[in-house]
Amino acid sequence: MSYTHYEDGAFVEALDYLYSFINFEKRRQDRYMAAKMDASRPQRFLGALSAPYRQFPSIHIAGTKGKGSAAAMSAYVLRAAGYRVGLYTSPHLQDFRERIRILTPEEADGRIPPTAFINHINHIKTVVPDFPNITWFEVLTAVAFLHFAQQKVDVAVVEVGLGGRLDATNVLTPLVSVITSLSIDHTKFLGNTLAEIAYEKGGIIKPGVPVVTAPQQPEALDKLKEICAERHVPLTIVGRDWQYKQGAVYDDGSQELIITRTPLTGNRSPLADYRLPITLPLTGSHQLENATVAIAALQQARPYLSNLNATAVRAGLASVQWPGRLQTLYPGDAANPTLLVDCAHNPHSANALRAALEHRYQYNRLILIFGAPADKDIPGMLRHLLPLTSGVITTTANHTRSATPENLAQTCAEMGYDAVPTPDTAVALHRAWQLAQPGDLICATGSIIVIGDLLNQWERLQSELLTTKMNLTAVMHDV
Repeated sequence: MSYTHYEDGAFVEALDYLYSFINFEKRRQDRYMAAKMDASRPQRFLGALSAPYRQFPSIHIAGTKGKGSAAAMSAYVLRAAGYRVGLYTSPHLQDFRERIRILTPEEADGRIPPTAFINHINHIKTVVPDFPNITWFEVLTAVAFLHFAQQKVDVAVVEVGLGGRLDATNVLTPLVSVITSLSIDHTKFLGNTLAEIAYEKGGIIKPGVPVVTAPQQPEALDKLKEICAERHVPLTIVGRDWQYKQGAVYDDGSQELIITRTPLTGNRSPLADYRLPITLPLTGSHQLENATVAIAALQQARPYLSNLNATAVRAGLASVQWPGRLQTLYPGDAANPTLLVDCAHNPHSANALRAALEHRYQYNRLILIFGAPADKDIPGMLRHLLPLTSGVITTTANHTRSATPENLAQTCAEMGYDAVPTPDTAVALHRAWQLAQPGDLICATGSIIVIGDLLNQWERLQSELLTTKMNLTAVMHDV
């Protein structure tokens, strides 16, 4: 595996070592099954590394959709409160080091330095031989927790990788466990019903640790309630205990969140200011839900994090950055279309994207660039998006899991829509730009891998596209 954007040879070698464990992961049927996974191994493995996960408090977040956004929002609020915050999320969008970050009041990015990554990998190499069949995510989680412990974070916000019950991050006993929106996804590993999926996600719920959940379908909520009752923990439900609504929506895509819940009684003053809206720079009504989940979770953690207050919530949410989610790369002008990218990767998120396209954006025609992993519910995603389109271009990020552009185009054809297959994201964007007119909207979606690939090339592509358009306009003017 090559990493052409990394110059540090030792870092590339460390990444190669990490990815050498991916062969086990490629046996997809083994990836998340109790019969195949050793649920005790992550704790034993991390124990051999002096149990770094015991050296910092944490907030643990599982879910199908929105867990990354809720994690980022929580981390930025904690940063605004003056804390040194570890943030562990996956997958990465553009740079592998995005997965492990330390946010501080002085530093909003905080990606793990290459030297730190190398040192942690070298430490891990000394114990790996004692753990046959260790997975790459278990190794990566060890890197994250070693880094957070070494850097003495005040608190870590940790996103589950897949599922929850068997996930490597489930060694944590956090301040609060969080379940974001659940929907049908990863059915081979998590089950075919919402109840089965809720059981796996709810596996992060620990005795004595409060739980916050996003609004859920009754089947999923009933299962979460059952788990909380069995483990004797309180359950806070956004949509019931914390209510919210949208305020103003601005031209730059930012929006106002208004918490409508009755303020808490007693000595626990609320983190949200119920008289004033909170500005959120992320687009889409689903982000209002994610922000409310984050606020409710932080409220539960507040007894252990005394610096948290309404001012930190307002400042943190106003500064949160989570690229690739309804992100406008080019706003459009008199000569060019608008370019929007979104990491929607399952039917639930595609439906949220559809709602945003219908209600948030104005355009003459929609041209869709679509690429997705072969193991995803591709028809389920396309069912939401194809009816809005005037043209479809399929593509790939040349990843081993990606569906081929030809197969994606065939799926579109079977659903009654013509699509043009292209060999990569650069060609796809050039093709879309040729088809689009001023006032049109190009939307690239279907996979975080596709969007990350496009973003990594955007600076060069933007220059090429605008130059080509200018030259074409000049030729047409001369004619």
